[in-house]
Amino acid sequence: MKQSIFRVLENTPLTETVYRMRLEGDTTHITSSGQFVNVQLDGLYLRRPISVNDREGNVLTLIYKVVGEGTARMARMAPGAELDVLTGLGNGYDTSVSGDAPLLIGGGVGVPPLYLLCKELLAEGKHPRVILGFNTAAEVFGEAEFLALGVPVTVTTVDGSQGVKGFVTAAMDGAYSYVYTCGPEPMLRAVYNTATSGGQFSFEERMGCGFGACMGCSCKTKYGNKRICKEGPVLVKEEIIW
Repeated sequence: MKQSIFRVLENTPLTETVYRMRLEGDTTHITSSGQFVNVQLDGLYLRRPISVNDREGNVLTLIYKVVGEGTARMARMAPGAELDVLTGLGNGYDTSVSGDAPLLIGGGVGVPPLYLLCKELLAEGKHPRVILGFNTAAEVFGEAEFLALGVPVTVTTVDGSQGVKGFVTAAMDGAYSYVYTCGPEPMLRAVYNTATSGGQFSFEERMGCGFGACMGCSCKTKYGNKRICKEGPVLVKEEIIW
């Protein structure tokens, strides 16, 4: 874990409520996809945990949704502003067990960490495909970025306004060697029940400290209690208890 000051390079809306922020600073403690950072905002006691979308050299990319006062403040930040950020938090995805044809499934703001994961898998010579799930076409983001990596992408929307109508499980056809997923818990449970392979599931959970001290995000697994911020947010399919 590393506490650093980052400088905002870009803060751009992708949808009505979702923003992409690019930051410049010390990214050396970010060692794998699926990890997150904890952002301090002036006047607010708790930091805001946000998953890492991408990391290239000393540039960190975050994609976040405005859901409260903290993220609303982030959305108002202009290039040149500075943020106090804890980096290198959480246990990320393990790509060594993916096989040749992994399936990446993201729902809503669970989409961002899969981008860096996809880049890692491609660098290892693997052939991932991606499913992105949203409620409606107005919420869709990320499709162009994954397509630019040269991977097959399927978009699903609950109302059918873009792509396949239905939930992400409606597109979980064909063969795949492994599943990586991130999103709201009902989606994760549906993927768990549908998947025909092993997998890794990244959980969204309210956090206090973000680095394992307060135990506020502890959950039960088949191998004992685990802290989502420390031993997670990524858990393997075999240990999950619903």
